[in-house]
Amino acid sequence: MTDLLYSDVEEQLRASVRSLLRDRSPWAGVLARTETADTYDAELWKTMAADLGLAALLIPESSGGAGATAREAAVVLEEIGSAVAPVPFLGSAVVATTALLHCGDAELLLALASGSLTAALAVPFSSRTHGSSSVNADGDRLSGRVTSVADALPADVLLVPTNAGLFAVDVAADGVTVAPVVSLDQTRQLADVTFDGAIGRRVADHDVAAVAVDAALLAGAALLSSEQVGIAAWCMDATVEHLKTRFQFGRLIGSYHALKHRAADMWVDVTQARAVARYAADCVATNSDDLPTAAAVAQSFVGPVAVRTAEECLQLHGGIGFTWEYPIHLYLKRAKSDSLAFGTAAAHRTDLAALVDLAPPAQ
Repeated sequence: MTDLLYSDVEEQLRASVRSLLRDRSPWAGVLARTETADTYDAELWKTMAADLGLAALLIPESSGGAGATAREAAVVLEEIGSAVAPVPFLGSAVVATTALLHCGDAELLLALASGSLTAALAVPFSSRTHGSSSVNADGDRLSGRVTSVADALPADVLLVPTNAGLFAVDVAADGVTVAPVVSLDQTRQLADVTFDGAIGRRVADHDVAAVAVDAALLAGAALLSSEQVGIAAWCMDATVEHLKTRFQFGRLIGSYHALKHRAADMWVDVTQARAVARYAADCVATNSDDLPTAAAVAQSFVGPVAVRTAEECLQLHGGIGFTWEYPIHLYLKRAKSDSLAFGTAAAHRTDLAALVDLAPPAQ
């Protein structure tokens, strides 16, 4: 039986990441950053990627990485979700890194492992599979446009699926435009990427690229559920603390049975979601044949739990929960944005039905 409990190493990693985010990315700082043009925290990401070595977790030691597994990456994502930290860990250290691992590009993997380079996979954030490319390659010249790309703004290199394979393109190269778009989640702002004759380096041919992109998106969907668990856990803890300290009509509001029951329901949801996310992370770590099913279950269940818990958190905080100055809206927006990433819960339920030989759910 798979052991889904956190190991001592994972707990030590959690403590390090939590301490860093508490000191360098408190929610008040995250909120203030959403009101500036620099929505991503470059200095925080540099510390996480290079100093703590978190960008190297999924990269083997033979390629200059830490040789860890997706279970450790999942722990980092839980803490990032708990802090709604504006860093491109998911896009660079998980999705782009997984794609490069399947392509076997040693040069880029070494740069990613050192933290000197940040990468993003140039596909819409809602993508579940490689699909048809919107970028065409004529030799090493790329032309086309990709909308709603996550973590493209802080990236140094874009991994671009084309009709001729997967290309690595320098963001600073001529003919590349990365334009931020209005995003629901201001802590992970999306961007439209345009290529107008930009020069790229082919890292995989078409067949290998399709496999690499699908694997990256599948790992992204599976591990995103850990970030969603972090969001939900913070919302539950914040709600319980509020219920324990807020007085109304001379009584602690947590003494009312109706609110106790709603808090208990949140705990059940979060506990179940954590088990589902842990299993998905373990499947990524072990390259289990059950990974497609585990990822579909994770995004079918954990995404809605994160949204529902954030909504309950806002409701049970009363008037203060609706204010801009309080952080709940950051968590609700991240939860809602995450619920659309790598496919909606309904899309994953459809995938799950096919995987277990059931009729598709009614739409």
